[in-house]
Amino acid sequence: MALLQDALAPLRMDPSGSAVLLDIDGTLSPIVDNAADASVPEATRQLLIAISRRFALVACISGRRASEARAMVSIGTICYLGSHGAEMLRAGWTEAVLDPALAAWVEPMRELFRKEDSTELRRARVRLEDKGAIVAFHWRGAQDEDAAKGLIEAVAARALASGLHVHWGRKVMEVRPPVRIDKGDAVIGLIRHSGVRAAVYVGDDNTDLDAFHALMKLTESGELQYGLRVGVRSGDGPPELEAATDLVVDGTEGVQQLLASLAAVEPV
Repeated sequence: MALLQDALAPLRMDPSGSAVLLDIDGTLSPIVDNAADASVPEATRQLLIAISRRFALVACISGRRASEARAMVSIGTICYLGSHGAEMLRAGWTEAVLDPALAAWVEPMRELFRKEDSTELRRARVRLEDKGAIVAFHWRGAQDEDAAKGLIEAVAARALASGLHVHWGRKVMEVRPPVRIDKGDAVIGLIRHSGVRAAVYVGDDNTDLDAFHALMKLTESGELQYGLRVGVRSGDGPPELEAATDLVVDGTEGVQQLLASLAAVEPV
């Protein structure tokens, strides 16, 4: 706990010049078999509200659609970047804005969704998710997860053969357009636009590694005076997580402790 407090001290001493950037699933919200059943605990949500009143920038950067992320966190005064940074939904906006480079891919990806939404995948309890310019295939909670993953690997092979990109996460595979989609780029854009001097990013999955690398890049270049990378330990997180972070907390409970420290108003 002392290590966490020391690491957070530069942010707590300068909240008006600091950013708090967070993944959602596996970070704010516990992982569940069906992603539609996931929720952010009310205690965590209240801490985020307190943090949003103190810090210059608070944002959630999620693999979910931006509108879905905001509905899940249910705080209208913070920023949401959906589909790993492809969509921007700022505080007060009614609709998310899609990266123009991806707009032309929405209909082709929806056609892929319709084509791959097979009886075989449904019987295997594979859940398909339409993310606009991305199609996700989830096998968490399938009766036979290994068999379900095998079917998804065949989908991935077809996607790669057609020139599309494939990204693997925690029991999810995403088919993406051949356009760069990167949480790291999203982090860089947010920080440069806000002009903050310090930032923390908290995440647990493969896509969060890009955000960690981006934060390190901004710190090394001097664009940030302080960048803190916090990994969230879990049973099936990427093995590269600890090497890419400054410290690791245990699960969503550890993230809640981190948020409580950031929300505290007493002097460091």
